[in-house]
Amino acid sequence: MQEPLLLIDDDVRLSAMLEQYLGDAGYPVSSAHTGREGLAMAQQSGWSLIILDLMLPDADGLDLCRQLRSTPSTAAIPILMLTARGDATDRIIGLEIGADDYLPKPFEPRELRARIRAILRRGLHGSQSQALLRFGRLEIDRDAREVRVDGEVREMTGYQFDLLLTLAEHAGRVLSREQLLDLVKGETLEAFDRSIDVHISRLRAAIEDNPRKPRRILTLRGAGYVFARHQDSGDMA
Repeated sequence: MQEPLLLIDDDVRLSAMLEQYLGDAGYPVSSAHTGREGLAMAQQSGWSLIILDLMLPDADGLDLCRQLRSTPSTAAIPILMLTARGDATDRIIGLEIGADDYLPKPFEPRELRARIRAILRRGLHGSQSQALLRFGRLEIDRDAREVRVDGEVREMTGYQFDLLLTLAEHAGRVLSREQLLDLVKGETLEAFDRSIDVHISRLRAAIEDNPRKPRRILTLRGAGYVFARHQDSGDMA
């Protein structure tokens, strides 16, 4: 079964090489060479994964990643970032706003293919319902309706559990307050835009090491909230 990929990179020579190499491996590639073109093509249906270069002539790759994650038609498509930047901060920000992985340039095409296979495999497994979600030190037990950090149960209301579970099930995706209200499907009492902020604050108090500097549930001003996909085993993230 072929899994079509969208490559957004202004390097025409590299794009042509990857189109041939990945196409031969069963991943047909379509290329866009500007951010504007890439965003338009991304909104077409059928992509299995987007390969996104951070350095584009008309757009910042991080901004484009954020835009893809906040657009309903592209929010669920896995993103692999390509970066020539040496600053680890860019890569961390990229992962926190929704990229699934990153690969620094220059790279071996075989490594890119391996990363693509790993991301798509994770997506297949993640689409299956799991009773227990693990994010580093945090565990969310669907069956028991419990949240544990380092094995210790953290107290929260049923609505807050549902809110956290919704965020975790969409890890790496930016969700607006309206989207959260719709996904959680709370009672009428809960159906107020700003009530989400109160519940998020209480969730942070329950699961963050430092609720004033959250590293699990992040705020994107003007956009909503995102649950950080990648967790370090020794730190809250």
